[in-house]
Amino acid sequence: MSEPRTFHSYEEFFSFYLEQHSAPGNRWMHAIGTTLGLIVAIVAFATHHPWYALLWIPLGYGFAWTGHFLLEKNTPATFGHPLWSFVSDFRMLGLMVTGRLDARMRPGPSASRRS
Repeated sequence: MSEPRTFHSYEEFFSFYLEQHSAPGNRWMHAIGTTLGLIVAIVAFATHHPWYALLWIPLGYGFAWTGHFLLEKNTPATFGHPLWSFVSDFRMLGLMVTGRLDARMRPGPSASRRS
């Protein structure tokens, strides 16, 4: 396995993260997995079954990794940068929900400043 890529800032990583999610299907797989994982965790705590909240792990990562391996055909950034990838998943979902992801995905000098 190769060494994980080194980044000087989270913003630099996030630009790389978005490059790794260029296929819309992969982004949607992430959105579905993240949303289902959140719902399961919330319901688990609301119903006083906190251990069921751990199901967010196979749900969230199962959808995300399926998107990478089958649709995007690349290696998930989680393998080299787990914390930044976890945070970036929610940031990407937020950009999707607010309709700002398409502008952020467009190449250009101002793209890194969006979001």
